[in-house]
Amino acid sequence: MIKLHHLNKSRSKRIIWLLEELGVDYDIVAYQRNKETFLAPDELKQIHPLGKSPAIEDNGKVITESGAITDYLISKYGKGKFMPSQQSDSYVDYQQWLHFAESSAMVPLLLKLFITKDGCQTNFIADYADNEIAKILSYVNQQLQGKQYLVDDTLTGADFMMSFVVEQVAQAGKLSYFPEIERYFEQLKTHESYHTANELEAKYD
Repeated sequence: MIKLHHLNKSRSKRIIWLLEELGVDYDIVAYQRNKETFLAPDELKQIHPLGKSPAIEDNGKVITESGAITDYLISKYGKGKFMPSQQSDSYVDYQQWLHFAESSAMVPLLLKLFITKDGCQTNFIADYADNEIAKILSYVNQQLQGKQYLVDDTLTGADFMMSFVVEQVAQAGKLSYFPEIERYFEQLKTHESYHTANELEAKYD
């Protein structure tokens, strides 16, 4: 059985959503952040030296990094769903979105989070983060025009990965500035497993 090492207030909810959508048996091992430092507990380092979440264990193998976990689970348990054929042009788009979600999109979002939490006055970073976020979200908004999903107009790993980014836009109250992202978010919420993941995340928060 797959074991998901889940840290509260982390990006592992999308892995819960994926596992629910795949319909595989899995257990959640829940961890809590330190309320003062917001850091993960040392127990996670027993799973992986960096102490990061999400991490999964499957048949004795520990896998980290959300994109790698998503790719692994879909390749092994997807039964042809949630990813395009590797011989198709769409597969290239799919891989780009998997990486985009944790690189181009994530860096400015994390910078914004850290700046907000710290409350410090910055000379450059705050404006940089805001400008990058606006640029990235405008790009995503444009890419979603005329689409229900990011790749091949069907739910894929790209959507599981990008769901965190979309949720951050929603939590910031900025969805109305990006109508295509807002519509896309409503599409993601049509999946019952998405709501199940939200409920499980709340349970372990």
